[in-house]
Amino acid sequence: MPPKKAQKDTSALPLSAKFARCKNTLSMGFVGLPNVGKSTITNLLCGANHAEAANYPFCTIDPNEVQCIVPDQKFKYLVDTWKSPSIIPAALKVVDIAGLIKGASEGAGLGNAFLSHIAAVDGIFHLVRAFESDEIIHVDDSIDPVRDLDTIQSELCLKDQSVMENVVNIEKERVRKEKGLSRSADVPLSETFQSAFDKVNKLLAAQTPVQTGSFTEGEIELIRDWGLITTKPQVYVVNMTKKSFIRKGSKWLPKIKEWVDSHGGGTIIPMSAAFEQEYADLAGDAAAQKAFLDECTAEAAKLGLKGPGFACKSVIPRMIRAGRDALCLQSFYTMGPKEVRAWTIQRGTLAPQAAGVIHTDFEKGFIKAEVCNFEDFKKLHGGEKSVAKVKEAGKYRQEGKSYVMQDGDICVFMHNIAKGKK
Repeated sequence: MPPKKAQKDTSALPLSAKFARCKNTLSMGFVGLPNVGKSTITNLLCGANHAEAANYPFCTIDPNEVQCIVPDQKFKYLVDTWKSPSIIPAALKVVDIAGLIKGASEGAGLGNAFLSHIAAVDGIFHLVRAFESDEIIHVDDSIDPVRDLDTIQSELCLKDQSVMENVVNIEKERVRKEKGLSRSADVPLSETFQSAFDKVNKLLAAQTPVQTGSFTEGEIELIRDWGLITTKPQVYVVNMTKKSFIRKGSKWLPKIKEWVDSHGGGTIIPMSAAFEQEYADLAGDAAAQKAFLDECTAEAAKLGLKGPGFACKSVIPRMIRAGRDALCLQSFYTMGPKEVRAWTIQRGTLAPQAAGVIHTDFEKGFIKAEVCNFEDFKKLHGGEKSVAKVKEAGKYRQEGKSYVMQDGDICVFMHNIAKGKK
């Protein structure tokens, strides 16, 4: 009998990650009402940091799905050290999902098509509009991001409630087949199932995402198979005017924070698509970009807003990192004279699974991983394109099948596929 495949260490993961699919190619999707800036911000995310790896295929996957390069100073250091001809950074897939309207859970607008698009992603950028514009109409004719948050959350919870209507019947059918019971027989449901079912319904009735609840490991295993939208992690993004972004304030931000806190909490990122677009339009001219940021910072200073906290800069890198963090993704690196590459894995991934991201044969025939910590490499390599001095310092180690990968590990995997097939 072949040995059991190693499982991830999920003990340190947040609840939303435990509900997630076990794969390394996870995606974030923009969700919001029409005309809140989803497509503009998706395009801005797609255009970020492309200069770091000119040979990487950054083209849009299709009109509403893009790859966003992950800002990573560790990777940049390795690239600068090795100067390899092939440079492949980590990327986050982001999907621009069509605008939702009230009644979507019952088929209004794109209805079920819209909700199926949300079901296909693994995390949500929940985008709300906090800017006035005579040129860009609001679907409800007025600006009220708290109302919009209620609309979106309500539709997502209503959709999950409709899913829950069939959960009991599906579970009974599963138990019936498992125990060989007849159609007329009374099918017993486990205490774990009933507890999970009741907890989820209580959360949804309160318009609260399921991923903010408290569940046992057994309940999580059951809920994962129900395919609920509100088990996905959410990052709240507030699209403000350029002026409000420069001032680092808006009358809506305290109200939005209060709403988010009362609905399970979460990361809130204030930003301005208008500001980001102006900054992006200057791409390729570093001096012009710096002048633009300095001008905006000076404008804040005129209002008495001084200090590092009021220095203007793009929040696009922060958004990409926040999306990646919400999905519990991290990087390990391979490096050499031919290529420097960042590989994406989920937190808790074991060494054989990480090796399998490079090639399935590496996992099947995994022998060991030779690993060094990025900070040790940076401190010890002495400018050399080699780990020789890291080895001399005793900081280059061998790890086996139970090793839990750490963010920023630099790795070489040893494998023997012939051995792995036995």
